[in-house]
Amino acid sequence: MTTFWIFIALVVLIGLIMIWVPHFRQQQLLQAEEAGVRRQTNLELYGERIAILEKELQDELLDKAEFEALKKELEINLLQDMKQEGDDSLDVAIKPKSALWPAFMTVCLLAISGYFYHQLGAYNELANPPQANNPHQGMDPAQIMSQRVQMMEAKVQAQPEDSQAWFSLGHAYISANQYDKAAAAFDKVMALVGTHAELLGPKATALYYKAGQQITPDIQAIIDQSLALDPQDPSTLLLVGMDAFFTADYTKAIDAWQMILDSDRNDVDRTALMNAIESAKIRMGDSTNTMPNDANHKSIAPANANTLAIEVTISDALADKVSDTDVVFIFARATQGPKVPLAATKISAANLPATITLDDSTSMGGDIKLSSVKEVEVIAVLSKNGSVKPQTGDLKGSIDAIAVGANAKLTLDTLVQ
Repeated sequence: MTTFWIFIALVVLIGLIMIWVPHFRQQQLLQAEEAGVRRQTNLELYGERIAILEKELQDELLDKAEFEALKKELEINLLQDMKQEGDDSLDVAIKPKSALWPAFMTVCLLAISGYFYHQLGAYNELANPPQANNPHQGMDPAQIMSQRVQMMEAKVQAQPEDSQAWFSLGHAYISANQYDKAAAAFDKVMALVGTHAELLGPKATALYYKAGQQITPDIQAIIDQSLALDPQDPSTLLLVGMDAFFTADYTKAIDAWQMILDSDRNDVDRTALMNAIESAKIRMGDSTNTMPNDANHKSIAPANANTLAIEVTISDALADKVSDTDVVFIFARATQGPKVPLAATKISAANLPATITLDDSTSMGGDIKLSSVKEVEVIAVLSKNGSVKPQTGDLKGSIDAIAVGANAKLTLDTLVQ
């Protein structure tokens, strides 16, 4: 921007030079011309007078001595006239040019330049500069995801044999909750490159979310096929571990996630997996099903901007349907993108009402963590049989949207039929 204004200043300066330099040069030429006219006039007068004296000398009207005296007087007068800067008696004095005209041209130059820049230039961009060089400025996450999917769809239409493009499109479909299209995309990749565990795992994940996070016989068949091809496939084992965690089969969840760590793969988030395994171990060894009794879980105020503090209560109308042996599962998932639990915990119904804390330490594993999103929905399920999936007779409550870093109250107010 500084370079641009320097360029504008130089252009204006050149324009002013072209206006004012000729004006001042003309003034100097006029003054020089006026001085030359005076000198020429004085010489002509001197010549005329000398001619008259010479004529009178020839006619013997003057003698030689008078002639010399008058001639010398004329020479002295000529020298005096030459030394004078001006002679007001001359009628040939030249009037200097006024500065009004170049001043008017200067104003016109600036005005016209400003007008054309305002009409044709980038005045609006300078007056209202963009806040950030962001192609997604003003778009919500759903619009961004939709635009991303459209771009990937255009790419596979242009290059229908590009297996990597189809693979990326399948994952984008999962993020956009378009599970049928995601499964079809992974089928397309397998048609191009053959059946591989790393393709069966994502397909099973898409169908798992489509089925409401339940493993159906068809999905189990895909999982078995994938593990038969590669017993350490990360995408398949992540799905197995996540489903086991939500059905309270913590041993199975730990075994699945640990198998990924033992594979020494570089394309997995090892820290998130270790956190998920630690979470499962805590729940597996927690015989009372209660939250740790420390300051982090007693306070309603979040510890930091990446934490949720949720006060869980039961509605008075359903209080008689709760027993001390019931377990309450609380989990958070992103409001946009795949409905993957980002953080989860459980407490005993005997401890209600209670305040729980969700953060990255309660992560479910995977690439997305609670701290990586801005807004989530929070769901609580009071389970009679120890399963996180609502069954008939369980109680349920939810918060549709809450900013990560905030706190809120969640009431179990719905009886699952």
